Amino acid sequence: MRTARITRKTHETDIDVEVNLDGTGKFDISTGIGFLDHMIEQFSRHSLIDIRCRIVGDLHVDQHHTTEDSAIAIGQCISQALGDRGGIGRYGSVYSPMDEALARVALDISGRPWLVWKAAFTQEKLGEMDTELFEHWFQSISQAIGITLHIELLYGSNNHHICEGIYKGFARAMRTAVELDPRKGGAVPSTKGLLGEGSLNG
Repeated sequence: MRTARITRKTHETDIDVEVNLDGTGKFDISTGIGFLDHMIEQFSRHSLIDIRCRIVGDLHVDQHHTTEDSAIAIGQCISQALGDRGGIGRYGSVYSPMDEALARVALDISGRPWLVWKAAFTQEKLGEMDTELFEHWFQSISQAIGITLHIELLYGSNNHHICEGIYKGFARAMRTAVELDPRKGGAVPSTKGLLGEGSLNG
C-alpha cells in the first residue's frame, strides 16, 4: 500500500494528513475553510487518492497559512507515498470541462517543481475563500510533491466552475501520473534512474 501520514503543529497550523494513492477517492476534509474543503474533496474523489486532512489554523489572522499548509502537507504525503517513483506513469494531462468553462492541466512528476498558472478570477472570494489563494495552493503542492505543473483556463465565466474545473483536471492528471504501469516492472520512469528529491534532469 502506497500510504503516508504527516502530523505537524506550529504556531500557525495544527495538521494531521493521511493519503492512500491506491484508494477509491474516500475523503475526510476539515480545514475550517468551506470552499477549500470542497476543492480538496473534488481532488480526492477524481484522483482516487484517499485523503484525510484535518487542520486547525490561525483563521483569525487570515486564510493564507491554512491554505498553504494544507497543500504542503498533502503534497508531502503524496511524495512520501510515491517512494522512489518506480513504476508510475509519471505524466498526466487532461482537458477538464465544467459547464461553460474549460481548463487544461498537464503535469510531470519530475522532481523539478514548477508552476505555470494562466487562470484568473473575477471575484475576490468564492464562499469565504480568497480566490488569490488558489494559485498559491497549486504552487505549494507542486513544490511539495516535486511536479512540473501547467494550468491554463482556456475559457469560462463562472468563477465556481473555473475553480472546480481546474481542481478536477488536476485530479485526473494526477490519477494518470501516480498509477502503476505493470509493463514498467517497477522501473523508475527516467533515463537517469532517479526522480524526486535531487533529480534535476530526467
